[in-house]
Amino acid sequence: MPNDNNQVPSKFISHIALSLQLTEKQTRNAILLFKEGATIPFISRYRKEMTDGMDEVQLAEVKDQYDKLCNLAERKSVVLKSIEKQEKLTDELKFRIDNCLDVNELEDIYLPYKAKRRTKAEIAREKGLEPLAKMLMKQQTNDVERIAIPFVRDKIENINDALAGARDIIAEWINESEVARNSVRQIFVREAIISSKIIKGKEEEAQKYRDYFEMRERLANCSSHRLLAMRRGESEGFLRISISPEDDHCIQKLERIFIKTETEASKQVAEAVKDAFKRLLKPSIETEFEAASKAKADTEAIRVFAENLRQLLLAAPLGQKRTMGIDPGFRTGCKVVCLDAQGNLLHNETIYPHPPVNEISQAARKIQKMVESYNIQAIAIGNGTAGRETESFIQNLRYDHEIQVFVVSENGASIYSASKTARDEFPEFDVTVRGAVSIARRLMDPLSELVKIDPKSIGVGQYQHDVDQIQLKKSLDQTVENAVNRVGVNLNTASKHLLTYISGLGPQLAQNIVDYRTENGAFKSRIELLKVSKMGAKTFEQCAGFLRIPDAVNPLDNSAVHPESYCIVETMSKDLKTEVIQLIRNKELIQSIDKQKYINDKIGLPTISDILIELEKPGRDPRESVKVFEFDANVKTINDLRIDMELPGIITNITNFGAFTDIGIKENGLIHISNLSDKFVGNPTEIVHVHQQVKVQVLEVDLERKRIQLKLIERY
Repeated sequence: MPNDNNQVPSKFISHIALSLQLTEKQTRNAILLFKEGATIPFISRYRKEMTDGMDEVQLAEVKDQYDKLCNLAERKSVVLKSIEKQEKLTDELKFRIDNCLDVNELEDIYLPYKAKRRTKAEIAREKGLEPLAKMLMKQQTNDVERIAIPFVRDKIENINDALAGARDIIAEWINESEVARNSVRQIFVREAIISSKIIKGKEEEAQKYRDYFEMRERLANCSSHRLLAMRRGESEGFLRISISPEDDHCIQKLERIFIKTETEASKQVAEAVKDAFKRLLKPSIETEFEAASKAKADTEAIRVFAENLRQLLLAAPLGQKRTMGIDPGFRTGCKVVCLDAQGNLLHNETIYPHPPVNEISQAARKIQKMVESYNIQAIAIGNGTAGRETESFIQNLRYDHEIQVFVVSENGASIYSASKTARDEFPEFDVTVRGAVSIARRLMDPLSELVKIDPKSIGVGQYQHDVDQIQLKKSLDQTVENAVNRVGVNLNTASKHLLTYISGLGPQLAQNIVDYRTENGAFKSRIELLKVSKMGAKTFEQCAGFLRIPDAVNPLDNSAVHPESYCIVETMSKDLKTEVIQLIRNKELIQSIDKQKYINDKIGLPTISDILIELEKPGRDPRESVKVFEFDANVKTINDLRIDMELPGIITNITNFGAFTDIGIKENGLIHISNLSDKFVGNPTEIVHVHQQVKVQVLEVDLERKRIQLKLIERY
């Protein structure tokens, strides 16, 4: 347990706690646990006492802010060394830099000392005009020509040149003034307008951006998806984007700061103020706000993407049933595979029930024979080209036993089938077979199959190629890790890819576990993990609670009870005069346990409560049960839609402005956020989740733009 509070600067802890509305104890302990090598899933599940029950999202935010402050500390070190090298570092300046916790503030402090390219102000200084600039800044004279005359020499041809050079120096001083920069920033925050205009001559090519051909709105009100759409249009060369408040307001604010009198010198300073704003301050602050608004939009888009991915990964599994997978197609036929209950490939072949081949009878006989021969219990059909037609064909066949038929999302299946992972799994089969296997396995266990695919290819995000790719990968990897550890995995059957995401493991240890299984057979206990190459005590601590062994000698090895807590369960059993195996699932015995009796200085009520819940239902899968679903048989294309028609659908993607819904045709319909409920909805995820089955009403069909507006009627 961490106890060295001096490891983390107290100002970091206070700053993070305040910004995230956490206690300093929570923040400090979370950071110290991270520094010791603990993962987010481990801390949220097994260290609740230390963090007062912080969840994965809160822990990720603490880690992110702490990492940023550490990066800021590194930048401070560079800044301090630079200023010290210039012999300009005062105690006051060092104090300000040491206590700065904002990157913009740090860069403002550093700006006057920063190495500059040869600016207009620098050229004026080389001509000896800085003393003139200082005299003008005092704003005490009405005879500016008189004070400028002595500077007309060498490369300065006349008074106007001298005054212009002095104004360049003053403009740079204004630009480097923290007061000036913060004043302009405040106006940007309150009043900045983001405007979008079509580049002349691009109107025809840019039709998909026509909503942004002539658009103005307050930056503060611009939603993340609109901003990212505009930025994409800009990057593709169709739109011109600008961010700015009213120039006059900013200039007036700066004049109030820098104009002290009404002399002729003041007029020179006023000219410098305008120049400083338009040439230096405005472009600089606009760039800053452009980056900040993009970062904010990225963060929001990534948050939505991560939440959609989480819901998709935790979608209901069919479980271990003998499954047929069908990758539909017209000309190339439908690739069919049969898998056993563990997902192993038993058989594959191709059928041609659709045009242009139309071998309907032969295809029907083949399907019926495969269902009978391999005792198939469920059929998974990809939802791509020919998906609806294949579903109809399969549903109309007669079988010798009951069969469940499901339509499964194909998003990312082609990426998987062409990947090294798929080649390693099925080196003797082509991409079509691998794709069909992936479709079947997605039905059996979505989580185990989807971890093999780059999350960006799964089809539940928006603008994923436009956002910060490092931040996106970090967020999505963390989402996958949280989902995998929330469910837990079978240590003896999990693939390398699934094991990779288990707390503390990673690719190398995951491979080592698979190699150990291959050489030594199935693990008989969690403690046997310590025999795996490079598995140390710390890594064992992090991963053990999330790995299950169904047939282990110790029944706790097939539960979420951590090995460090086995002694508590054993003590409970001893006190009840029974064995651990008899205690598990015995609700009456478990409820008779006095929790307070087992609390000590290391183990608190949250851990004891979690242990008792787990004893009642050890290894319980938190995911729901899979449900059979059918689209409306009368709707095959967008032309079949009619206003007010009510249809079954499946939520496929959620954004801040609504939920996209598959209604069984090529185009997904949109349930706008305003049509999700009769009441105000702040976030669509409050109402629906990815893969949820719904009933919707058709509100509008735009055949030209292939857009469908829907209203939510019912959720299932």
